[in-house]
Amino acid sequence: MKNKNLSLILLLCLILGISSCRTDSSSVKMIKTPVPARPAGQTDVLRLRCDPIPTVRVAFIGLGMRGPGAVYRMTHMDGVEVVALCDVEQKNVERVNARLETLGVPKAQEFYGDTSVWRKVTALPDVDLIYVATDWKSHATIGIQAMKDGKHVAIEVPSAMTMDEIWGLINTSEQTRKHCMQLENCVYDFFELTTLNMVQQGLLGELVHGEGAYIHELKSFWDTYWENWRMEYNRHHRGDLYPTHGLGPVCQAMNIHRGDKLNYLVSVDAKQYSSINHIKEKTGEVVTDFKNGEHTSTLISTEKGKSILIEHNVNSPRPYSRMYQLTGTKGFANKYPTQGYAFAKGSLSEEDSNHENLNAHRFVSDSLRKELMTKYQHPIVNDELVATAKKVGGHGGMDFIMDYRLIHCLQNGLYLDMDVYDLAEWCCLIPLTALSLDNGSAPVEIPDFTRGAWDKLEKLEFAQ
Repeated sequence: MKNKNLSLILLLCLILGISSCRTDSSSVKMIKTPVPARPAGQTDVLRLRCDPIPTVRVAFIGLGMRGPGAVYRMTHMDGVEVVALCDVEQKNVERVNARLETLGVPKAQEFYGDTSVWRKVTALPDVDLIYVATDWKSHATIGIQAMKDGKHVAIEVPSAMTMDEIWGLINTSEQTRKHCMQLENCVYDFFELTTLNMVQQGLLGELVHGEGAYIHELKSFWDTYWENWRMEYNRHHRGDLYPTHGLGPVCQAMNIHRGDKLNYLVSVDAKQYSSINHIKEKTGEVVTDFKNGEHTSTLISTEKGKSILIEHNVNSPRPYSRMYQLTGTKGFANKYPTQGYAFAKGSLSEEDSNHENLNAHRFVSDSLRKELMTKYQHPIVNDELVATAKKVGGHGGMDFIMDYRLIHCLQNGLYLDMDVYDLAEWCCLIPLTALSLDNGSAPVEIPDFTRGAWDKLEKLEFAQ
């Protein structure tokens, strides 16, 4: 009970931001997470550059909910060939190939029939990039083998579910010198991209706190997943199982492993109700083994003393939200439920010395927000690209920007916007939040996945 109380005190300290709040470090047990030694002869892949690939030959594995859209987006890019299509179900492969024909694109090789057929695809000699959009549990296995087979790999989120999978992807990328990118589309949302540029231009001052989330009621969608795999994973695993949408944009703004690093986390969760009730109503089963909580909250502390709050809830009847908030010494950015920016008095805010006038603590006007978003549009996009992205689609266009940037960097031999260490940091919450929760919300160390190179770079930069 003593350790549990100390953990709760630590959690409250982080929430309240009280720097003077301290506990005896000897009485607070930090759960350590081992960092395996880097295999002999390997070096980091920070800003890894590979030979340019003028025409990128892509094979897609997984054509359920996400894969077909990715294939479609790639057909709108110059210098891309869709070489192979792979899925467990034959109808999915044939449906996507039929759409290629209607678009005037040559049909791709077809692979289907069982859960191991993907192995034939990664072994193909005429493929540069493997694009993985299968269920979570197969992501890392396919990604590791693809790199061993000499391919670059892009993996849907989350790309790894365990620490062993994370280190496997890191070690394989370092060994093979192949790109391993997590397909985190939310960092390419226009608000997130613009805000990132504002941060890098100093408009928000020094960042001190960030928030992100995945709040998305999914009960009515469980059955649309192949063999109900997503609900089953939530049923049998505890913790934040889908952290990357919320964490990724915040980590980029805070230059994680580019001058700062994640140090430790603390998680709490709420008792599960909604999904248990849903299963009972749908099947009559009385569930007693549903592990994931109704709502999971995780607080993270960084090496430079910044804090991050990440939340996960796919159960409750709440409006969709990724939260996305950045608090700086000069300004504040907020995406949900209302997009807005606020700034310190004397900068872009109106002066008001009456602290009881709550109207003084408000977002800038809509007209000024739009003006700022135009002025600070991120340099990796332009009006023409944004228009194309919105026309082609994919979560309002951010999916297209994500794929476009991946192909652009491969074609020009540039380092990617996201590397394997981003993948590791954003995915590690899955196993580490479970570890915290299973130990009474104990603080858990977040390893340095770069193995000592977290401050080798000064900041996040997108190659152009």
